[in-house]
Amino acid sequence: MPSPDIRAIIFDIGRVLIRVNVAHAAGGLAEGLSLSPEEIWSALEKDPLWKDWQEGRISPRDWHLHLSKRLGSKLNFDQFVEVWNQALDPAPIHEDGFLGKLGKRYRMAVLSNTDPLHVAYMETTYEFLRLFPVRIYSCRVGASKPDPIIYKEALEACKVRAQEAVYVDDVPSYARAAERLGMRGIVFETRERLWDSFREFGIDVT
Repeated sequence: MPSPDIRAIIFDIGRVLIRVNVAHAAGGLAEGLSLSPEEIWSALEKDPLWKDWQEGRISPRDWHLHLSKRLGSKLNFDQFVEVWNQALDPAPIHEDGFLGKLGKRYRMAVLSNTDPLHVAYMETTYEFLRLFPVRIYSCRVGASKPDPIIYKEALEACKVRAQEAVYVDDVPSYARAAERLGMRGIVFETRERLWDSFREFGIDVT
């Protein structure tokens, strides 16, 4: 039987619902440059405007212009978008059937630190997202994990209290941040371990 006190399951996206390969994107950005893909991605994560990009304060074209100047890239905007989205593997981690069964019993949501380009790509590429009526993206909320604001946005959209929600993320600190608000946190490692964790919380996965 489903747990009577769990009403919503909130998933991170990258490395939880879809595979992420930053080397693909970084390799494309590094083409023709003296920097390695690893150096490119390290520079991106340390970029002073990275958080602004993730929280929607920079437009895609301005982000492209900023990176082109910083890295010396010659990619035009359309080429940049194509390369940027190569970080996202088109094959999802979970079968639609599994997510669909959960969706019949629980309110389903995604909660992701992500940017406008990846949002546009995901919304048109991954059919399984139709199983998630609630989609919370950092670039639309203006806040990113582990800020409590974005978790509360998801809870409000799901119309549940923190104690009625489970949050799944591959980043331990993000799962712990959800727990501090009263949610039950699960650190995603494999599908099989996720199912085990669901069962421990009384979530029906059959």
